Amino acid sequence: MIHETAIIGLKAKISKNVKIGPYSIIGPNVEIGENTEIHSHVNISGYTKIGKNNKFYPFASIGNDPQDLKFGGEKTNLEIGDNNKIREYVTINPGTKGGGGLTKIGNNCLFMVSSHIAHDCFVGNNVILANNVPLGGHAHVDDNAIIGGNSAVQQFTRIGKSAMIGGMCGVVRDVIPYGIAHGNRSILQGLNLIGLRRKNIPNKEIIILTDAYKEIFKNENLTQNLSNLSDEFKYNELVAEVIEFIEKDKKRPICTPFSK
Repeated sequence: MIHETAIIGLKAKISKNVKIGPYSIIGPNVEIGENTEIHSHVNISGYTKIGKNNKFYPFASIGNDPQDLKFGGEKTNLEIGDNNKIREYVTINPGTKGGGGLTKIGNNCLFMVSSHIAHDCFVGNNVILANNVPLGGHAHVDDNAIIGGNSAVQQFTRIGKSAMIGGMCGVVRDVIPYGIAHGNRSILQGLNLIGLRRKNIPNKEIIILTDAYKEIFKNENLTQNLSNLSDEFKYNELVAEVIEFIEKDKKRPICTPFSK
């Protein structure tokens, strides 16, 4: 199961049925869960904990030092969940002391060729990063979000649940749950209706969310628009998620149809 040319740290914890291909290097502080497959020429280092049934493709670099000039070699961590696919040339960095010390990735994600997850990022479940997508440090990407190829996410930016980002987009503002954004600099274009239907959300709920979206973003005064929302909207679960996202403490402004 482990190729003779692979180099495994003596203290590394390798679970049963793990496959490690030729010339891969596993550091001494790495933990790898059952049935994970590591192809050739993969480097996994640092204090990295990997769950079950993951697949790492050639030339991925996982757990190497954060690309942060303030990093001084302190112990920080990287956690990767289960059933993820990490394609060729993907890079994932651990956290930094100033950012909480942890980069964390959920389950069932697909990170396509040359995507990058920087220090202190939190990535949820069922997230897709297409080719050449970098997440800047401290970015948060919630469950079921999809980011199109060659898009770049600025540090500290949040992308909400089931949001969809078009290709070649600079994401410099927070994108609401279920939102869809694209453009040279991210502009909110509406709701991810296809994603909602794929999740089997009832049409009645989608209509309520759509109507609430029109009220929330009818002009640039989001605070006033939120305060004027009727109770019918506020007590709807989907709408409540959007309201909570907008009102939460944040580093970046909210992406709107009026973003420039």
